[in-house]
Amino acid sequence: MSGPRRPDGTQIDKEAVRQRYLAERDKRLRPDGNDQYLRLTGVLEHYLDDPYTPRTGREPVTYSVTVCVVGAGFAGLVTAARLKEAGVDDVRLVDKGGDVGGTWYWNRYPGARCDTASMVYLPLLEETGYRPTEKYAAGPEILEHCGRIAKHYGLYDDALFHTEVQDLTWDAERSRWVVRTDRGDAFTAQFLVMGIGPLHVPKLPGIPGISTFQGASFHTSRWDYDYTGGDPLGAPLDRLADKRVAVIGTGATAVQCVPPLARAARELHVFQRTPSSVDVRANRPLDPEWFAEVATPGWQQRWLENFTATQTGVAADEDLVQDGWTDIARRIRARILALPPEDLTPEKMRAAFEDSDYEKMEEIRARVDEVVRDPATAEALKAWYRQLCKRPCFSDEYLQAFNEPGTHLVHTDGRGVERITERGVVANGREHEVDCIVYASGFEVGTDYTRRAGYDLTGRDGVRLSERWADGMRSLHGTYVHGFPNAFFVQPTQGANLISNIPHNLTESGRTIAQVVRHALDQGHAEVEVSRAAEDAWVDLLLTHPGMLITSPDCTPGYYNNEGQDAGLRGRLAVGYPAGAAAFFSYLAQWRDAGTYEGLVFR
Repeated sequence: MSGPRRPDGTQIDKEAVRQRYLAERDKRLRPDGNDQYLRLTGVLEHYLDDPYTPRTGREPVTYSVTVCVVGAGFAGLVTAARLKEAGVDDVRLVDKGGDVGGTWYWNRYPGARCDTASMVYLPLLEETGYRPTEKYAAGPEILEHCGRIAKHYGLYDDALFHTEVQDLTWDAERSRWVVRTDRGDAFTAQFLVMGIGPLHVPKLPGIPGISTFQGASFHTSRWDYDYTGGDPLGAPLDRLADKRVAVIGTGATAVQCVPPLARAARELHVFQRTPSSVDVRANRPLDPEWFAEVATPGWQQRWLENFTATQTGVAADEDLVQDGWTDIARRIRARILALPPEDLTPEKMRAAFEDSDYEKMEEIRARVDEVVRDPATAEALKAWYRQLCKRPCFSDEYLQAFNEPGTHLVHTDGRGVERITERGVVANGREHEVDCIVYASGFEVGTDYTRRAGYDLTGRDGVRLSERWADGMRSLHGTYVHGFPNAFFVQPTQGANLISNIPHNLTESGRTIAQVVRHALDQGHAEVEVSRAAEDAWVDLLLTHPGMLITSPDCTPGYYNNEGQDAGLRGRLAVGYPAGAAAFFSYLAQWRDAGTYEGLVFR
C-alpha cells in the first residue's frame, strides 16, 4: 500500500509531520498541568453567579425520599427517567442551577450547538416523541428537550433547584444517605445517584492581573446578554457594535461563539494558544417525512448502537449517522481492511491507523488555506497534532469569521496570554485595549471528582471518597464503589468511556441503575454494594487496557491527556472497557438481563 497522501495527491513526509507535532507539543508543555487554571473563588466567585434564573427563598427540606439524584443534566435526567419507568416514583432532583439541563442550562452562549448528531445525542427522543429540527441541534432546543424529559416523567415534582449539596454521609444504622445542602436541607435517601457530569465547574486561565480588568468580563457558561445584547435564541448581539471584544480560548466553545461575535463587534481579538482542528459540519434541517420513515419502534437504540459500532471501528453494514466522528472511523477501517492478510499485525494495523490520521489532518489544514484569505492568519489557524489529541471541532462559520475585517487572530505560538491589565490583554509583548473579555476557557475535567463536586462523600466506617480514590478511581462498571452502598455514579469512565457521545454512556448506566434499584426494592433489600473482590477484578481488567491515541507522546497538552502530564496510576485507571465501547454496552446488557447482578451484594 502506498503511504498517506495530501488532498493534492502528493506524498506526506510522515517523519517531518511528526517532528512538527513534537515541536508544537513542546512549546505548550507546562509543569503546572491542571494547576495553571484558577478556581472561581474569592474575588473570582462572581463569575459563578446565575444570570438566567432568579434565586427564590424556600423552607429547608427534612423528610426522606427513596432516591436522591444529584445533578439535573442528562446524567440525572435519564437515570431519574429510567427509575420512573421502573415504577420508582419517589425521586428527587437536586441541582445548583435554576432548572434542569446541566451543561445546557449554563452554556447559553451564542452559537451553542451539539457536535454529535441530534438523533444520537439527545436522549429519550423515542420515549418523549420528539423529532429534532436539525442534524445538530442548537443549545436552546437541547435545553428545551431537557425540560421536556423532566415534564414527561414528572421530575419537576419536589425538585430542589439553586441548591448546592454540601455533605453526603452514609448512616449505617438506618441504611440511608444523609443529604445536607446550602439551603439548610437535611434529608435522607435510601439510594443516591451521582449525576454531576464532567462539564459544570468553570475554570479561568491563571493569567496575572485577571482581577484588575476594569471592563466587562464573563465566562462563556455565564453569558452576559445584558452587556452584549441578543439572546440565546440567536438574536444579534446588538450592543457590541461600538465595542472591542477579546475572546481567550480557542477550543470547542470558542469555535461556536466566535462567529456571532465577529459579526457583531466593532473589533474582535481572538487570543490563541493552540488552534482547534476544525472540520466541516454540514448542518441541515431534518426532513419530517424522512424522520417518519426512520422512526419505527426501537429506532433510537438502533441508531445509538450503529453510531457506537461505526465510530469505534466495529463492523457495521451501514453508517446511519454519517457525521465527522464516524468519518474518522470509516477511513481508519478502510485502510486496515485494505491490508493484505499477511500484514494484519498490530504494528501494521497501527501504522494504517496513523496513515489515515495523517491524511485527515492534512485535509483539515488544507481547508484552512481554502477558507481563510490572509495567509499568515491561515497558517496560524492550522492544527499540528493528531486529530484525536484534542476534541475534534466541526464548523462552517469559525474559519470564515477570520475573513471579517474587524476580526483579529492573536496567535501566541503556544505561550498564551501574558497578563491582563486594567485596559486590556497583553500577548506577544503588546497590549490590546478592549472593552470586554470573554473567557472561553472551559471546565475542570482532569481534577479530582470530589473537587469538581465541591464536597466529599463519607461512606461505610467513615471512609471518604477522596481517601478511597486517592490513588485513582476504583469501581465496578464506573458505577458502583466498594464502601459506598446504595450510591451510583453516572459517568463514562471505567465503563464504555465513549467520549464522542457522552449521553449514550449515561442512558445505558441509567437503565442499569434503575433495574438494580427495582430489584433491591422488590426483594426487600436495604442495601446494595459491590464486593471488594468484584471491584478489584474490574480494576485489574481495566489495567490491561492498551492505552489510547491521546496518550501518544506527540499529542499537544489538553484535558484529554491531563495537560500532557503523566498521571501515573490515576491516568491508567481513567480508561474504559478494554474491548471498546460497543463491547461494553453489549456486556452490560447481558449482565443486566441475567438478573443476578454479578459482583453486587444485596443485604
